[in-house]
Amino acid sequence: MTDTSMDLVFYALVLILPVSALAARRLPLGDTIKMALAWVAIFGVLFVLVVLWQGAVGAGSALGGLL
Repeated sequence: MTDTSMDLVFYALVLILPVSALAARRLPLGDTIKMALAWVAIFGVLFVLVVLWQGAVGAGSALGGLL
């Protein structure tokens, strides 16, 4: 297997863990979607703040193209 296929297997396994935990709690679908969107928003805001901070101090020149 190549590195790319191993990365895909790793990311699939990483995603299975939280999905299975939410499924075990048997939460309503609407609540699960709200929580997932809240986490995506939290990590998205943190990612943007880190990229902006690194750009301000000059360390984020490689990540500058992502915004």
